[in-house]
Amino acid sequence: AAACSVWAYAIWILLTWTATAEQLLFGAAVALTVGCALAPLGPVAGPWRALAPKRLLAWLRLLVGSVSRILVANFALARRIWGPHSRLRTGMVIVSTKSRSDGAIAAVGLVTSLIRDNQLVELDRSPAQLQYHAIEVPPDDVEQRYESVVGPTERRVREIAEER
Repeated sequence: AAACSVWAYAIWILLTWTATAEQLLFGAAVALTVGCALAPLGPVAGPWRALAPKRLLAWLRLLVGSVSRILVANFALARRIWGPHSRLRTGMVIVSTKSRSDGAIAAVGLVTSLIRDNQLVELDRSPAQLQYHAIEVPPDDVEQRYESVVGPTERRVREIAEER
């Protein structure tokens, strides 16, 4: 219940963004209630696990890599739209993922959707495939498609999830 309560409290603070004593105390009460109510559903990884040096470094690599890919994708999209030959080759792309846990697959889908090139449309858990709407459809080669859509992000997410 403790880990779930800490997560709920962190979400409370992020959503309310207020630091009055009443707000913080009420949020703590709500977080404890949520933590106790959700405890029977199973264990939850505590946020303090992210502070392990290896995992913290993986989080930083994911953040830096994602921000740089977001910037590059935004500039490329602006160039495509404003350029004299602004042809977009949009389409749907299906990419297999190497992640096995539900959380890692969901994280890969969400983080890659923040990058403007591809937006997650569907997550098919059984064959571990992600379907994206792509602004620029990558080549048909499976490995090139994997690398251009999810590869760098998935490697960093798997480091955090400690998947091999």
